[in-house]
Amino acid sequence: MDDRTKVAVIYYSATGITYQMAQAACEAAGEAGAEVRLRKVRELAPDEAIRSNSGWQAHVLETQDVPEAQLDDLSWADVVIMGSPTRYGMVAAQLKQFIDTSGPLWAQGALADKVYTGFCSTATAHGGQEATLLSLYTVFYHWGGIVVTPGYTDPSQFVAGNPYGASHTSNNGEVAPDHVALAATALTAKRAVALASRLRRGGAAG
Repeated sequence: MDDRTKVAVIYYSATGITYQMAQAACEAAGEAGAEVRLRKVRELAPDEAIRSNSGWQAHVLETQDVPEAQLDDLSWADVVIMGSPTRYGMVAAQLKQFIDTSGPLWAQGALADKVYTGFCSTATAHGGQEATLLSLYTVFYHWGGIVVTPGYTDPSQFVAGNPYGASHTSNNGEVAPDHVALAATALTAKRAVALASRLRRGGAAG
């Protein structure tokens, strides 16, 4: 029987920025000993909108083999890590639509007492990174979840500068996540796995 901590990394990405951060979260969680699922949420944009942006269309093709997130992924996981680009200081509609399907699990209490965290990207500096993460965490509070953040628990966070979660400024999708953003994503994932593993062993959270 596989007794590893189970991690679901669930994300939305149009041109690949948050996808790269999702991959970093998966890698870090795996290095921390977890069993990991990478899942994208369903695209809602019309085909003509996707075709109008070469980067968007290329990313859709690049990730066509990544499974779409299902409610079973939430049920299965001990840790849920969600990632999204920012849309007006909130998560993208695609991720929100998936979240909105979780009502039956929430009503059963099946989402409570799991560990949750998140990451995001924005097109510009000060583009709503902290607001997006805080709005995402509001969902986790409603679910009865345990929210884990990177805080300033590692010297690298004084460079990254966002204690609420990993974030990146992409300059409208032109700048890929750098080592600072990817390190913050990895730190966030490893902290979430570490806490979930302690809780599963019956250890203290502190």
